[in-house]
Order: sequence, then C-alpha cells, then structure tokens
Amino acid sequence: MIRAIVGANWGDEGKGKLTDLLSEGSDLVVRFQGGANAGHTIINEHGKFALHLLPSGIFHPRVMNVIGPGVALDPEAFFKELDEVLGRGIQQPNLVISDRAQVLMDFHILLDTLEEERLGGRKFGSTKSGIAPFYSDKFAKVGIQACQLLDRDLLFDRLKGSLVNKNVLLEHLYHHAPLSAEELTDKYYALGQRLKPFLGDTTRILNGAYKAGKDILLEGQLGALRDPDHGIYPFTTSSSPLAGYAAVGAGLPPYAITEVLAVTKAYSSSVGAGYFPSQLQGEEAEGLRKRGGDAGEYGAKTGRPRDVGWFDAVATRYGCLTQGATACAMTNLDVLGYLDEIPVCVAYRLDGEVITHFPATPDLARVAPVYETLPGWKTDIRGVTKETDLPDACRAYVRFIEEKIQTPVTLLSTGPRREEIIRRS
Repeated sequence: MIRAIVGANWGDEGKGKLTDLLSEGSDLVVRFQGGANAGHTIINEHGKFALHLLPSGIFHPRVMNVIGPGVALDPEAFFKELDEVLGRGIQQPNLVISDRAQVLMDFHILLDTLEEERLGGRKFGSTKSGIAPFYSDKFAKVGIQACQLLDRDLLFDRLKGSLVNKNVLLEHLYHHAPLSAEELTDKYYALGQRLKPFLGDTTRILNGAYKAGKDILLEGQLGALRDPDHGIYPFTTSSSPLAGYAAVGAGLPPYAITEVLAVTKAYSSSVGAGYFPSQLQGEEAEGLRKRGGDAGEYGAKTGRPRDVGWFDAVATRYGCLTQGATACAMTNLDVLGYLDEIPVCVAYRLDGEVITHFPATPDLARVAPVYETLPGWKTDIRGVTKETDLPDACRAYVRFIEEKIQTPVTLLSTGPRREEIIRRS
C-alpha cells in the first residue's frame, strides 16, 4: 500500500505526529517536496524533535527513509539535522537520498533574504531558506543535482554559468559583493563527498519496493493552500504540497497511491503571510495560541507565532478536494476543551452574497466568515484513546466538521504524543 500524508490547510496542521505514528508500520518513508523551510514536530519516547529534511521514519530502525528528487536538498542543513538527531541517541537511520535531488546552495538563501528585505511591506512571508530562488533555478535548468557534486570540473562549470546572472543582481540590485565559483566549488565538492554514501537511484528503489508489495508512506510539507497553482497565490511556497505531486517528487506511478490522508487541526492556524478568513485577534487569539500543541502555536522552523482562528470548513473542504483526500485526520482536538461555545466557519460573505466555495486570492481578500456555533465540552480530553470516552458535545463537533468538509475523519489526535490518538471506523 502507498499512502500520502498531506496538509489540508495553510501548513502546520500537525502532520509530524501522524507521519511518526504511521511510519512505524511502513517499510519506506519518503519526503517528496520542499526543503528545510518548514518542519514536522514529533514527540515520542526519544523526546521532542523538529525535523526539516529528514523523513519521519528515522526513529524506526527497520524503516528505509528516502529523500526524493523533488526535495530541495540543503547539504549543510541536512548534516546539521542528522548530527543533532544522532547526538541525542537515535540510531543511524537507514537513509538514501536521490542522486537526482537538486542542491540548495548558499546563494539561494542569500538571494531569498535580500529579496525579502527589498520587498519590505510587500514581502510574501518567506522563511528565507532559499526555496523560491532554488526552484527558480531548477525550472530555469541552471540548478545542480546532487550527483553533479561528485564531479569537480562539472560542478565548477555549472556554478560558473549559474553565477553570471546572479552576480549582476547581487552587485546592481542588492549592492552586494559578487560570488566566486571557485570558492563555491571547493565547498560543495567537499559536501558532495560527505553526501556520497547516502546517494542512490531512489526511483529504482521505490518502484522495486512498490512491485514487491511494500508499504510506502509519502510525507508532504506545508498544506494545500500553499500550493502555487491551487493555493492563496502569491502567498504560497514554490513546490507543490499536493498528493498529486507526490508521485512526481518521489518517483512513483500516480496510480500507485491508493490512500491520501489530509491533516487538519480542530481549529485553524497559519504561519506566514497570506489571507486567513477566520483569524482571531487579541486576547481571544492569544488564549487559543497558548493552549495549542505541546508548547503553543509557534512555527517549527521559524518559531514565529502562528495566526490562529476558528475551524474553517470552507478552506478545509477545498483543501481535501485538491488533495484528493480519501480520509482526514484531525489534530489538537484536546486544545478546545476550555471553551463554552465553539464557532465554526461554514461559509463566506462576499460582496453581500453568502458563498460556500473557496475563491481565488483577490476575492478571498474581501470575504468575511459566516459562523455556526456549537456547544463546547468543557472537559480535558487529553490522552483519550477511545471515541466512546469523548464527551457527547465533542463527538458532535467532530461529526459536524466531517459533514461540512465532506471527507471521513478517521483519526483524532488528543495530544502531541504518538499514543494519544483515536482511530475511528
């Protein structure tokens, strides 16, 4: 079986816990897109971890972990993360990186940072991890694949050609010193030698595993509303976080993916720029933010406070639709136990008309949320593992959302730890 775990919203939905939970029963776990610009927070018997590039199966010795060709591979970030994990007593993971994965370089991070500073108030909320310049190079065909790091002369030629335009921008737009192809070649050739033991033909490996009937888990980053084609463009990422891209970013046939688990919170949250119709402000927002997750609602990569709001059924239904979700997992259900009443956004008001579809960005910027209010359960449900042990009002809340998003909710998370989960039939 091949299953994809993806985000139904703006990202930061709690996918890390689900990938950690489900990777235990998988043979292979695959990262298929994005880079070190976002993170999965995982809490298990080993402690609390924020993974950015490493697949979530690294805590299970029998699992093969794969970084696919669709990933933006930052070698320095990869080795830093791996060293941190190993330094905390985790066994050396069974890990292979696609030799076709392209390399995120220092200059991608530099260009990303300089451009966000130049944009000022018009910035897109970049994490300044180099993602947009990286994917720009990839699709302009001036990027560098991991396998090319192993050939010093080829690497120098590729870098020399790539820096022609970049040095013009650096000198004349950003007033920054030009970069040296020779220095970058020395650095990345050395990194290539360190990467060499991890590199392999992951497409061949994955297709062999698929034909052998292995269980494969495809791990997505961010969420549907950050997709550059279907999301809140231009406040998106630069790769596709949709399950439809998982086949491309991993290297598997699209018909092989039989399950798509879209993850959403029991309320809404977002980190980064862009429109968020049900966003709360002031004390109401801070009360929800402080209770969210194990240590509050703060980005795993950036540490930035997340925007929080009531559950947006319009956005989540659209996210499940674009993901092709066969099921939904709801995280952070325990967080809402302090509320007397819980509003749910069930529609938008746009220019005096009530709509139930998720519009394109210019219209989304003008919508106002339409709420229905449900009774709260005023009970601490953290750690509950049986649906029958949930209060009636809590079960009613889940059924209401399930109906509104038109996707079955099969998993409920009642706390940040792996075992704090309810499986629904």
